[in-house]
Amino acid sequence: MSTERITDDLDRLLALLPAEVQVALQTESSREQLLEVVLDLGRVPEARYPGRSLPLGERCLLRDDLQATVERLGRFGADNRAGIERTLHRISAIRNRRGDVVGLTCRVGRAVFGTVAMVRDLLDSGQSLLLMGRPGVGKTTALREIARVLADELEKRVVVIDTSNEIAGDGDIPHPAIGRARRMQVARPELQHQVMIEAVENHMPEVIVIDEIGTELEAQAARTIAERGVMLVATAHGNALANLIKNPTLCDLVGGIESVTLGDEEARRRRSQKTVLERAAEPTFPLAVEMHSRHRWAVHADVGRTVDLLLRGQTPRPEERELSSDGSVRRCDPLPDKGTGLAVRLRPPRDLREPPRLAMVPTPDPSHVSDQRQPELVSEPASDAAREAAHKAASTPDVLQVICCGLTPRLVEEASRRHRWPVQLVDDLSAADVVLSVRQGLGRQPDLRRQAREARVPILVIKADTLPQVERALERLLSRRLTPEAPALPDDQADAFAALEECRLAVEQVVVPQGRPVELLPRNEEVRRMQADLIARYRLRSDVFGQADQQRLRVFPP
Repeated sequence: MSTERITDDLDRLLALLPAEVQVALQTESSREQLLEVVLDLGRVPEARYPGRSLPLGERCLLRDDLQATVERLGRFGADNRAGIERTLHRISAIRNRRGDVVGLTCRVGRAVFGTVAMVRDLLDSGQSLLLMGRPGVGKTTALREIARVLADELEKRVVVIDTSNEIAGDGDIPHPAIGRARRMQVARPELQHQVMIEAVENHMPEVIVIDEIGTELEAQAARTIAERGVMLVATAHGNALANLIKNPTLCDLVGGIESVTLGDEEARRRRSQKTVLERAAEPTFPLAVEMHSRHRWAVHADVGRTVDLLLRGQTPRPEERELSSDGSVRRCDPLPDKGTGLAVRLRPPRDLREPPRLAMVPTPDPSHVSDQRQPELVSEPASDAAREAAHKAASTPDVLQVICCGLTPRLVEEASRRHRWPVQLVDDLSAADVVLSVRQGLGRQPDLRRQAREARVPILVIKADTLPQVERALERLLSRRLTPEAPALPDDQADAFAALEECRLAVEQVVVPQGRPVELLPRNEEVRRMQADLIARYRLRSDVFGQADQQRLRVFPP
C-alpha cells in the first residue's frame, strides 16, 4: 500500500491570493510539495518548499493587494490566525504597531494518510505519546491522522483540543481527516489548559489529542490528565528530548529535573560529584518520537530511561524508523555515537578462563571483592626496571595496538616517536591490545567500556591527558609484554569471577536503572554468598529461590 496524500482543495486557498500569485502557481509542478505562500508589504511574494523558496512574479506587493486578501479572508482570531471553512489551510497575519496587516503567511494544510504506520504499534500500547520536531516537519499532519486511526480503527473515544483550528480545520464542522474524533475549539490560546481539563471532566474521553503544548499550565494540565488514566497524544516545542530537558517550562512532560545530593559512598560508586541532576518523577509521556524529517523518525520506547541517560552524560540510542515509498516501515540502525568516532567491532568472545593478553592486575581474593569491574589501572610513575623492560620490548617486532578514550591521540604518537616505541593507534576495538583512557573518558563513552569488557580488552586508566602520563602508561604496557602471562584460573575461581561479574552487570544495568528484579544463574552456596555480599554493598536486597542444584539468587530493586 503506497502512501496517499490528499491536498485539501488548494484552489480555495489560491483564490484568495493576488492575481499575479495565482498565475505563478497555476502549474502542477509549482503546487507539488508547496508548504506556504508568504505575502509581505513592499516585497515580491514567495512560495516556500522543503529546503527552498521561489519568487512569485517580479512586482512588489502593494498595500491594496494585502487589504483585498484580508477582506476575502474574513475575521482573524485572538492568535492572529484565520482559516477557510472546512479546509486545513491556515493564514497568519503580521501587524504593525497600529494593528494594520503588513504580512501574511498562508500555510497549506494537507491530510496525509500512511504516516501513522511509523507509530502504529505505539498506539496499540495505550501509553501517552509525545511528538517533537522542527516547524514544517509534519507534526500536526501526523497528529491529525493519529486521531483518525484511534477513533475509527481502534474505536476509542477521542477528543481533539483544537486551539487554532489547525488540526480539524476552520468552521464548526470538523474536517473528515480526523475521522469520528470529536473536536473542542478554544476561544483564546491562553485558555487551552482549561479546555483540556474541561474535556476530561465533561466528555469522558479515552484519548485527548493536543497540538503544541507550550506553557507551564498546559504541561501541568497534561500531567493531571495522564494521572486520571487518559491517553494523551501531543506535540511540543523542541527538536529532541535533550531540548525538552533544558526547557524549565516543559521539562515536567518528561518527569521534571531536580538536584540531588548523594552520599559519599554512592558518589564514589558513581564516580561523580556529590550534587547531581536526576529525574524527579515518572514522565507524563512514556513514549516520544523525534521527527527528523517527514519520512524518518526516532522512537524513544522508554522516555524515563532516555532522560536518565541524558542526565548522566550518556548518549541514548533511539530506534530509527523510515517510511519507504511503498508505505512500509523500515527500521534503521541507530546513528553512530558522534562522541567516539570509533568503528567498534567486537572480536569473538574468549573463554572466561582464558587470561587477557596483558597481566594487568594480580588475582584478587573473591571473598573481599567489592566491585568487580573491567581491570583498570591508574598509571603511576614508572620505575627504572620498567623503563629498561620497555626498551627491551621496543626491540621486539610486535607492535602494541592502542585505542584512545578521552585522550589526545597526538600525545601517544609523540611519545612513541620520541622513544622509538612499537606503538600504533587503531580505531577498531577488534584490533586493539589495550584501551588507554582517562577517568572522564570512560564516563563519556560507556559503550566503548562495555564493548571492551565483552571483548576482554584490558583498559589502562591514567590520571590526566598529559605527555608525561602517557609516556609512563606506555612504559608500563611495554614492560608487561615481557612478563609471562598469568596461569589460567582454577575452575572454581573462574566460576566465582564469572558469577560476580554477572551479578554486577545485573545490578548496574537492570535492577538499579530500570527498577526490575533479576534472577541470577544457579550457583553453589559459597558463590551465592559472595554474590549476596556484593549485592549488599549496593544496598539492595536478595533472596534464594529454587531447589537443590537449581538454587539461585533473585535481586530486588531499591
